[in-house]
Amino acid sequence: MSDNGFLIFGSPAISEKEIAEVEACVRSGWLGTGPRVAQFEKDFAVYKELTPSHVAAVNSCTAALHVSMVAAGLVPGSEVITTPLTFCATVNAIIHSDLTPVLADVDLATQNINPAAIEAAITPKTSAILAVHFAGRPCDMNAIMAIANKHNLVVIEDCAHAIETTYHGKKTGTFGDFGCFSFYATKNVVTGEGGMIIGRDEKLIARAKVLALHGMSKDAWHRFSDQGYKHYQVVEAGFKYNMMDLQAALGIHQLARVEQNWLRREQIWQRYMEDFADLPIMLPAPPEDDTKHGYHLFTILIDEAKCGISRDRFLTEMNSKKIGTGVHYLSLPEHPYYQERFGWRSEDYPNAMCIGRQTVSLPLSAKLTDEDVERVIIAVKETIKG
Repeated sequence: MSDNGFLIFGSPAISEKEIAEVEACVRSGWLGTGPRVAQFEKDFAVYKELTPSHVAAVNSCTAALHVSMVAAGLVPGSEVITTPLTFCATVNAIIHSDLTPVLADVDLATQNINPAAIEAAITPKTSAILAVHFAGRPCDMNAIMAIANKHNLVVIEDCAHAIETTYHGKKTGTFGDFGCFSFYATKNVVTGEGGMIIGRDEKLIARAKVLALHGMSKDAWHRFSDQGYKHYQVVEAGFKYNMMDLQAALGIHQLARVEQNWLRREQIWQRYMEDFADLPIMLPAPPEDDTKHGYHLFTILIDEAKCGISRDRFLTEMNSKKIGTGVHYLSLPEHPYYQERFGWRSEDYPNAMCIGRQTVSLPLSAKLTDEDVERVIIAVKETIKG
């Protein structure tokens, strides 16, 4: 909550441990990629039941997506199928990888990409599927992997919303060739900015690490360690995508509390589901059997005909009541750049269009107190009933 009583959407839960670690990092004199990044990678590998050689820290999920597609060696100009209901970073990473994005509509209930729509979008130019686990709900990975295996396609999982998520007992990010994670300020594990790549082929992850720091053969931690200076060689034309120790200082302790924070968000989620059950809004679908929902976003749909108020008016009214909200997302074909470059039309992806024009995300941070949650509930009920 801000000083003026405004309930900030997505405000992170930061403890004294993170603050102390950041201070220790600053006092150590090692701010860039160093021992804390290495520790964060090891901890994340343990959490995902991998070895550290299958994990690479970067400075954003966008960087993770970009590097994954470059490391995969996808043919320039080939097509990558993804969802129209996602943040622009997903499709921009495809574009920056010199690849062509192709959209496949979502399921109206789960709001995840529809496997049948993926199958229908495949052409001889298709090289990969980029699946986004929307709001923390896992995509139908059995169906997606079956399609990928049938057509010999690379699979990249956008897990920006889905650190804790599992599907049939298996952790998200471990199905495809690469899994990409976000630690942005509103995410379930926070480093301010930051991301992680995981992958089943350690050689491709090793390449991703090189690509993420200018294409150099040695990173700064290894070049300037107390074992003596080590020369580097540039082996690829890489990028400046490395994570800093300042970021990892937050992430180490955030990750240690990831399940504790998940439990708190689950409590808030259930409270919303119970208190909003009688309102004329569309609530999130229950988690599918044998899955673990990440509970990253609590999204409701505001149909003006049923609710007596438009989605945008609802946003304005909630803001006037000092409750922060989000929109996740206007569908990608709504944006002028993609319309002009690819000729995308919203009407061609009707489910994503409908969701994008009606959706509202309510506060769902582990930082919320019971009193904060009650404020949100009261504000929603007052706004819907007018």
